[in-house]
Amino acid sequence: MKKIGLLPKIILAIVIGILIGYFSPSWIIQLFATFNHLFGNFLGFAIPLIIIGFIAPGIGRMGKGAGKLLGITAGLAYGSTVLAGIIAFLSASLFYPSLLSNQSFKAFENPEEALLSPFFQVEMPPIMSVMSALILAFTIGLGLAALSSNALQNVMDDFKTIIEKLISKIIIPLLPFHISGIFANMTHGGQVSTIMSVFAKVFLMIIVLHLLFLFVQYTMAGVVSKQNPIKLVKEMIPAYFTALGTQSSASTIPVTLKHSKKLGVREGVADFSVPLLATIHLSGSTITLVSCAVAVMMLQGVEITFSSILPFILMLGVTMIAAPGVPGGAVMAAIGLLDTMLGFDPTMLAIMIALYLAQDSFGTACNVTGDGAITVIADKLSKKEKIII
Repeated sequence: MKKIGLLPKIILAIVIGILIGYFSPSWIIQLFATFNHLFGNFLGFAIPLIIIGFIAPGIGRMGKGAGKLLGITAGLAYGSTVLAGIIAFLSASLFYPSLLSNQSFKAFENPEEALLSPFFQVEMPPIMSVMSALILAFTIGLGLAALSSNALQNVMDDFKTIIEKLISKIIIPLLPFHISGIFANMTHGGQVSTIMSVFAKVFLMIIVLHLLFLFVQYTMAGVVSKQNPIKLVKEMIPAYFTALGTQSSASTIPVTLKHSKKLGVREGVADFSVPLLATIHLSGSTITLVSCAVAVMMLQGVEITFSSILPFILMLGVTMIAAPGVPGGAVMAAIGLLDTMLGFDPTMLAIMIALYLAQDSFGTACNVTGDGAITVIADKLSKKEKIII
């Protein structure tokens, strides 16, 4: 199973979960429900640790970067991420009412009663609330950026490594079982046909949005650099397909770097910006997260307005800096925001994770390809500011 990628595992988990829900006796589904309860509680316990472990050292490292160029690159990355989220929300608001019409958990009088309960429950209260963890992470991160000493930064970097291990060695490997259990329970409750129909429609819309947003990014890069956007995109195609295969922005850095320099970007700017953007620029992941979140909320019959989703998008732009460099890392970093700002319950989070992971490689490919456009713009703006690097 270790040789199978995360996407095939998620697809296999969904199929197995549906089959279990259709053909297995209730006690087997309750066994899965028990595992889901334990895993969900553990995930809730881990969320504050994930927030502190990634946001604090991430802000601390950024604060010690190369001055103006750091500001320009980070500003462009944040603006791109927020714009991607807004476009995703507007597109969802425009198309989802027709695409997802008559598909709602409200078709059931009480959806929770359709799901089987676990055999037993074990409470795992988190050490602090998600909002407290966010405030603490920002406080520590800004403090690290202001300190001349690296002692605490090194401690936080080690803590980040621990949390990365927690995600990559425990949470991510157990996710297929969690998702399988959720789908088994939903199948038993008669809800799975709605979910699968939504999966197909949302997946296609997200891919289209990725491609459209790349067109927007490279049109802007072409205008700023006075180059043909089509030629710029063609140059970055190898980076897109490399990321599609690796599901990792970090693993694609050498390819992204090579082809960014071929776009006419100064070597020093490319060497600085590309590795930084691989960490902080996740426009494709943001499109996916916002699109999936809106779809799940519509399924639950939750009223969604721009004023309610905008704070989530703005915070998501910051939280994406904290996304760990493992497949599915962006949705792990965003779980706290989904919980506190959008009110997602454990079932909604599980559906959200499954939706996200099903196209994680495409989101990563969009992130990486967009890095080339941001690097071109950063290079031209830094020339205007007469920044030499």
